[in-house]
Amino acid sequence: MESSVTATLAIPGTEAAAPDPLGSWSPDARAVTADGDVILLLPADAPAARAAAYAQDDDITTVMEITDVAPVSVPHRVRGRAWVAGWLTAVRNEQRAAYARLLAERRPGAPAADVAWMLLRLEVGEAYVDDLWGEEQVEPEDFAAARPDPLAPHEAELLQHLAAAHEGRLRGLCTLLGGEFRQSCGTWDQVTPLALDRYGMRVRFAVAERCFDARFEFPDAVRDVAGLRLAMHQLFEAAAAER
Repeated sequence: MESSVTATLAIPGTEAAAPDPLGSWSPDARAVTADGDVILLLPADAPAARAAAYAQDDDITTVMEITDVAPVSVPHRVRGRAWVAGWLTAVRNEQRAAYARLLAERRPGAPAADVAWMLLRLEVGEAYVDDLWGEEQVEPEDFAAARPDPLAPHEAELLQHLAAAHEGRLRGLCTLLGGEFRQSCGTWDQVTPLALDRYGMRVRFAVAERCFDARFEFPDAVRDVAGLRLAMHQLFEAAAAER
């Protein structure tokens, strides 16, 4: 099962009756510049692309919604949503080549930015996140300063491996929980790794219609997959010591 992160554009006043789905055409054809602008690659006949073409160099008020779905089978698979609002313009002239190279670097396998595709730039005015970690408004400066988690490109594969090969060790992590959760270690029907980042792992424990998430922090932030292996080993060892 693959991870699923989809994005849709909503443009007030366009002729489209529903949001223009980016993911249906090219789910990986987006990237963020060093200045915090979002670069999007859409088919030239997509409603958002046509609207930007008709507007020439005028800004179009736009909201992009991003939905993050867990790459493993768990109850309630949506891990979070984010909304990025701002102003959409078509990328033209010398910027087109530069942004096309950026997309190719950040999103290998994305379609080439030829006449069948249009590059758009979304200048971020505000952003809002509602995910497993809570709800928060994100200022444009913070959006621009954010950097991808080093585990993000590998997260889907790592979570799927943990779910398939280390279910027993994941169950053992409940010994690190306090109170009633620790006492019910053997009662969970399903224990599934839900999210993974440089700082820790989130695991979903489920039985019947009830489930809860537990966050297990690593001793130190990891920088790569090699560091993750060490951090996971330390986490499993700590759980075994509590039995």
